[in-house]
Amino acid sequence: MLYWLYEQLNGSSHIPGARLMSYITVRSVAAALLSLFLTTVIGRRIIDRLQIMQIGEVVRNLGLEGQRNKTGTPTMGGIIIIIAIMIPCLLVGDLGNIYMVLLLISTLWLGTIGFLDDYLKFKYHNKDGMKGKFKIIGQVGLGLLVGLTMYLSPDITQRQVVTTTPPAVDGVEQVVDSAELNVKSTQTTIPFVKNNNFDYSSLTTWMGPYAQTGGWVLFILVVIIAVSATSNGANLTDGLDGLCAGVSAIICAALAIMAYLGGNIIYSGYLNIMYIPGSGEMVVFMSAFMGALIGFLWYNANPAQVFMGDTGSLTIGGIIAVFAILIHKELLIPLLCAIFFVEDLSVMIQVAYFKYTRKKYGEGRRIFRMAPLHHHFQKEGIPALFDYPKNAITEPKIVTRFWIIGIFLAILTFITLKIR
Repeated sequence: MLYWLYEQLNGSSHIPGARLMSYITVRSVAAALLSLFLTTVIGRRIIDRLQIMQIGEVVRNLGLEGQRNKTGTPTMGGIIIIIAIMIPCLLVGDLGNIYMVLLLISTLWLGTIGFLDDYLKFKYHNKDGMKGKFKIIGQVGLGLLVGLTMYLSPDITQRQVVTTTPPAVDGVEQVVDSAELNVKSTQTTIPFVKNNNFDYSSLTTWMGPYAQTGGWVLFILVVIIAVSATSNGANLTDGLDGLCAGVSAIICAALAIMAYLGGNIIYSGYLNIMYIPGSGEMVVFMSAFMGALIGFLWYNANPAQVFMGDTGSLTIGGIIAVFAILIHKELLIPLLCAIFFVEDLSVMIQVAYFKYTRKKYGEGRRIFRMAPLHHHFQKEGIPALFDYPKNAITEPKIVTRFWIIGIFLAILTFITLKIR
């Protein structure tokens, strides 16, 4: 809104400081501060309202320390995060930017799915909520929307340098002519490769003249998988006070830096990374997102006064995936978001091994004491193949160590872009 007002008044107004709205850095700081204010101040009122409505967490007795104390803690706190993202972006974001629009749609899309899931849990007083297949349908639908928009929208391009060398005249070489063109491309960033770029269409060359179309189909499939896996991974990670919000804030900081560098033609050229015209606007969104997550930790840190619920966790994971996809860093997600995927894998491995051993030996056996993985470190006294540590670890220490691992993964992700 304020950015639109600046655009309308630009050139016809002499309001002091009005030009500051043209700077992405200024608007990003404003978005972060406003988001932080909304979560810490207005968030308190939302938590009080949730308590009055008796929208509390239904906690199963898993024998974990301090678990029963969490019963009745207000949930659906993801509403606070969503509001703290939307308002700053609507105020200082460029709503004519296709990247900003896609991120706002993704936020509302997954927020709606998560809200319905939390509402059904509250309505029927159980932990089942929405059936898994409906969540997957919603996530696949968002993946299709994002992938097809990137394919069809003329505003989503990459900058490619085209160089031509005219033939020599009378033995004299001509000056090399270079031009920079915005093109539609299925190229993405990949670590450990000399030029850091990988083209999906290189896997569909067997399709001949339809190789590029085949590349886009493959890209859209990757988008669907990335959105679904990351969203569900964040959902599983949300099991300890402050864990999902803290890890996600670290991931967001790394993605924001990548978006800023990739959206600036000078920095991207200097660092030899992919330049994506218009993508710098996403830094404004990500700043609001980080402000919302950090502000939410004010109430979600141990002992939590509110839980984000699926309203928050599904939305957080989906936003991270869509953001990485839009800046063509989706192949870096497994490393940057490794905590989410390890949580995902721990559940799948645990279930598969338990069913296999029950069928073979007549009783189910465990690889971890409990899944998702963060609960494994809380539990003791249950035999499992992975028997470290011997004694249970307190919840705050587990969360802090996961944050440290998240910082390490973020740094490692940047390093991989320069190891070639």
